[in-house]
Amino acid sequence: MKVADVVGNLIGLGALALGWRRSVLTWPAQLLAGAVLISAYLGAHMPGLIGKQVIVIVTAIWGWTQWNRGRRDTGDIEVRFADWKQRTVLITATAAGTAAVAWLFSVENLSWNPLLDAYIFTGTLAAMYAQAKGWVEFWLAWIAVDVISVPYAYTHHLVFTAFTFTIYFGLVVAGLVSWWTKARTVRTVPLAKEVAA
Repeated sequence: MKVADVVGNLIGLGALALGWRRSVLTWPAQLLAGAVLISAYLGAHMPGLIGKQVIVIVTAIWGWTQWNRGRRDTGDIEVRFADWKQRTVLITATAAGTAAVAWLFSVENLSWNPLLDAYIFTGTLAAMYAQAKGWVEFWLAWIAVDVISVPYAYTHHLVFTAFTFTIYFGLVVAGLVSWWTKARTVRTVPLAKEVAA
């Protein structure tokens, strides 16, 4: 068991808990977890998981600025549901990105399973983008990535990563319920005001 695998995933669990509570500290924690996990995956020939952590690092910087701006504007991190157009664009971009990245991994012989690595890579980008936007659907995107990541990590003998992804799954479901409830509350309050007016 790799020490970097353990440490990085423990930091990642903390980052997920902070995201659940809509704390801006989730972003520096995700950035640190990504950096540590890259060192764990370098020798495992898993470009999807390495790429996933690169995306985590880059998007964490962007998400950090987005949430700080939102907190300055409203005093809180607001969450909402994406509209159907945004969902369609997110799903279409994820599918197209997966196909393109799988082709690249295949042509460059970077992966034993180009499609799964590409799916993990692109799905992570979609999830992180949706989180930075404060969309509830970001939790669903993470679930879609974890469903593939857990067995994939086990097959590459990254047991602690697979175990942590399993814990992530439970926390992600809880986070989804929390954000869903919050977004529904925010959405119904303005409607109630309109009816009262």
